[in-house]
Amino acid sequence: MKPSTLTSICSALLTTSLFFSSAALAASQQELATNGMAATCANCHGTFGKSIQDGALPSLAGMKNDYFIEQMQAFKSGARKATIMHQLAKGYNDQQIKDIAAYFAAQSR
Repeated sequence: MKPSTLTSICSALLTTSLFFSSAALAASQQELATNGMAATCANCHGTFGKSIQDGALPSLAGMKNDYFIEQMQAFKSGARKATIMHQLAKGYNDQQIKDIAAYFAAQSR
């Protein structure tokens, strides 16, 4: 094999591996960010969104995506009254709310 061909192959492999590595890194960073946002809910709603059984606060684990988003938007707009959630919900943009909703929907009850 000619050195120039070998160099081209190595260059292509390196470029491909860098592309997939950066995509994986971006995905893991997004996952970390989402996990961090979801962790802020643990103080009231329990670790991984599993609150105390028969407690005053609902479990978020296993909650349907659309319902979670609807409720967070209602808190954010003031349509749903709350003691603290209306303030917390205002701290998240729409995409962050969608990401947190997906996180909790994926958790087992």
